[in-house]
Amino acid sequence: MCGIIGYCGPKKTASILIEGLKRLEYRGYDSAGICIAGQGQFRIIKSKGKIKNLQNQLPDGLSGNYGIGHTRWATHGGVTDNNAHPHTDCAGKIAIAHNGIIENFEALKNILTHEGHKFQSETDSEVIAHLIEKYYKGNLEKAVKEAISLIKGTYGLVCMHVDEPGLIVGARNGSPLVMGIGENEMFLASDVTAIIAHTKQVVYIEDKEVVCITQNEFRTTDLNNREIEKEVEQVSWELQEIEKSGFSHFMEKEIFEQPESIKRAIIGRIVPELATAKLGGLNLSTNQLLNVERIKIIAAGTSFHAGLVAAYLLESIARLPCVAELASEVRYRNPIIERNSLYFAVSQSGETADTLYAMRELQRKGAIVLGICNVVGSSIARESNGGVYIHSGPEIAVASTKAFTSQISVFYLLCLLLSRMKDMSLETGSSFLENLQTIPINVGKILESRQKIKQLSKKYCHYKDFLFLGRGINYPVALEGALKLKEISYIHAEGYSAAEIKHGPIALINENTPSIVLVPDDRLREKIISNIKEIKARNGKVIALCVEGDEEIKKIADDTIEVPKVQEIFYPYVMIVPLQLFAYYSALELGRDVDQPRNLAKSVTVE
Repeated sequence: MCGIIGYCGPKKTASILIEGLKRLEYRGYDSAGICIAGQGQFRIIKSKGKIKNLQNQLPDGLSGNYGIGHTRWATHGGVTDNNAHPHTDCAGKIAIAHNGIIENFEALKNILTHEGHKFQSETDSEVIAHLIEKYYKGNLEKAVKEAISLIKGTYGLVCMHVDEPGLIVGARNGSPLVMGIGENEMFLASDVTAIIAHTKQVVYIEDKEVVCITQNEFRTTDLNNREIEKEVEQVSWELQEIEKSGFSHFMEKEIFEQPESIKRAIIGRIVPELATAKLGGLNLSTNQLLNVERIKIIAAGTSFHAGLVAAYLLESIARLPCVAELASEVRYRNPIIERNSLYFAVSQSGETADTLYAMRELQRKGAIVLGICNVVGSSIARESNGGVYIHSGPEIAVASTKAFTSQISVFYLLCLLLSRMKDMSLETGSSFLENLQTIPINVGKILESRQKIKQLSKKYCHYKDFLFLGRGINYPVALEGALKLKEISYIHAEGYSAAEIKHGPIALINENTPSIVLVPDDRLREKIISNIKEIKARNGKVIALCVEGDEEIKKIADDTIEVPKVQEIFYPYVMIVPLQLFAYYSALELGRDVDQPRNLAKSVTVE
């Protein structure tokens, strides 16, 4: 969601902050601001809208050797200049930028107002600046700790005080914060992408920790003033990985990266001679894996759809009961932890608040929760009992694409591992591996035939409603296809099991509601054809995703998108990519902001 950047060093602070904010744009925002400190005063510039609006307001000669910046995604208060961060105290000596939500801000604001504090915004965040002002007695770090001890909620926080030049204090609870160590300079940010152009040496700040940085040093303590030794880690990403590299949008780039990102999820994790997979990060012995009786997957959004694919796969192939559940519902349901159950928390960012909090609740109840995520050093990666990185590389577009196919790749490997430990033969395992290894090639073929999908997007993008229909392991793919269209084109779309249309959705069928139907060459094909005929009998238009050379489907559908023939359980790969492209080209045709769709954020770090 919101983005934070802080800098202490000899370079032009305004340029560093603006550059960092631009690299955080993908997270979603509606306003931005910076605070530059120099010559014993703060200069604060903030503006609603895009960062370019902020840039246009920067005065010539703006100088200073430390400062903070922020991109806001509104939660409390409308999208206005006043509500943009950074916020200050009454005297204008303290500046703060905050990610998260202060749940008890109204009570705190009432107390502070009664004590004479004057508020300038409608936000919950401004309360923090006034609390720090209340407790400030010449030591910013101490005042921050006293202030946050009263806060109920989440925060990724950076703050400065005019009277302590060259110092930035950061704190974290439930909202990510990372420190970067450069040459004669230091950084704080909500995401490594903001600082990777300057350093790859990072320290991840944990919950209930406070960090103080100056140009040449840092110190980390807990809320009881105990110093904490932090490990300096190396970021593996390269700067060019977060650039568009000739593509028009990050989403387009990430769709086209999938042949390689799928390979990265698989490479080094297969054992061909034994027809199995190795996933050392699970931190479970062979006996522990053999004793697993059921698997439960918790996730949100696209990751939840990947979990639904995994549930079908693990139950049908590995013969283990498996369910995928929305993390937001799990936490508040007071879940029952069953013996010999294994949980997976799935999140691209590793910071998804609903998934992270659900994971913690499950662990409190004694569950073993393994993480599947993309971002090294993320909260889920650090706090889970083990897990697997998907190695997708940075995913910048708000609408997730390559993470989905990489997440399911990890689950395909897990399925193979568990199946080979039980009743899958060497021959069947070898066939499974051979088919899995052909997927990047087949995805590449779909990308090469993108012009047909682009033409269909132009033909259909002006319809207001769509149905996406699939069966079996492709039902979650229909859900994900509908989500992609909603996210970036703002077209209303619903995903259903094709069998369910008779139970209500068929009432929506008419000539103005196209249906996108997934028709793989599998055992449910004839049933899906019956569903298509039901739609056609009611004047509904049908775009069918079918296997190359399927002449029967071509005769009954209005339009078709052909995909390579693969083994039945691998169709999610070749079915989702055309749906991603259809959503992308539809949004493009409608003039939408593809990478930063309205109201959405890349990493949902608040509930």
